[in-house]
Amino acid sequence: MSDIYSIDKRSDIMSKVRQEGTKAEILIRRFLFSHGFRYRKNDKRYPGKPDIVLPKYRMIIFVHGCFWHGHVNCKAAELPKTNTDFWKKKISENIARDQKNIETLRKEGWNVITIWQCEIEIKNKRKARLDLLLEEIINRR
Repeated sequence: MSDIYSIDKRSDIMSKVRQEGTKAEILIRRFLFSHGFRYRKNDKRYPGKPDIVLPKYRMIIFVHGCFWHGHVNCKAAELPKTNTDFWKKKISENIARDQKNIETLRKEGWNVITIWQCEIEIKNKRKARLDLLLEEIINRR
């Protein structure tokens, strides 16, 4: 089955996907702030330019888009029907880069948490994931 969009239209759609300040990131930042946490966002000093850095807790949070970071068994991570070789390579490279960045950060003594976009944007999963995040931060101090 082919993609419902032309190659040019698909390219245009993909180019407009936000890299920073996504809905999921904003929801997580608001949650953290409302619970008294202060953080840095998109800090270029660290590998991978983490979405959220909690220096006081030596905690780094990546909020990964399911498609761009290859969330396994997630409907949102399905590849477009056109140009699949390109997308497979692109997503594989993103996954490898993510793993390398996380490994580097852990070697530097940081606790790293990855939150998937679908865990936050799907309302019936959101509260449980945010409660778990709170636990992870407090327990890893």
